[in-house]
Amino acid sequence: LQVSARQAAHPPVGTGTGAAVVQFTNVSRKTCVLKGHPTVAGAGNGSPAHNTPLKVTPTGRAATVTVRPHGKAWVKLTFVQVQGEGDGYCVSGKTPAVYPTMVIGLPHSGKHQVALNDGWWAECDNKVTVTPVSAVKPS
Repeated sequence: LQVSARQAAHPPVGTGTGAAVVQFTNVSRKTCVLKGHPTVAGAGNGSPAHNTPLKVTPTGRAATVTVRPHGKAWVKLTFVQVQGEGDGYCVSGKTPAVYPTMVIGLPHSGKHQVALNDGWWAECDNKVTVTPVSAVKPS
């Protein structure tokens, strides 16, 4: 699997949260099967060996997704967003966390280190809400 991520075009409105879409592309010559909700960890210093696991809240029901060669599947991650400019702050009073990459794991499909295509991952409270793997691209 080749993994990429971008900020979601449509984050939840008025919740103070940000969202990202993670895309899994089958770069092999064989069909693969993906299923389940991802694990998510912030990679400190860009290294998966020094990561900070986030508390994951799964949403939706997981179904098997068959991904043909060059096919794609997606998950959407929703974070408690850092507020303000520059140094930023968390509404909860906790210190914001910023990571150059995240480590996204899928059951029976490995862990994949991925950077956002347009910036760094920033979140509050070390928690994330995740959708199950889907054959439909979320916005």
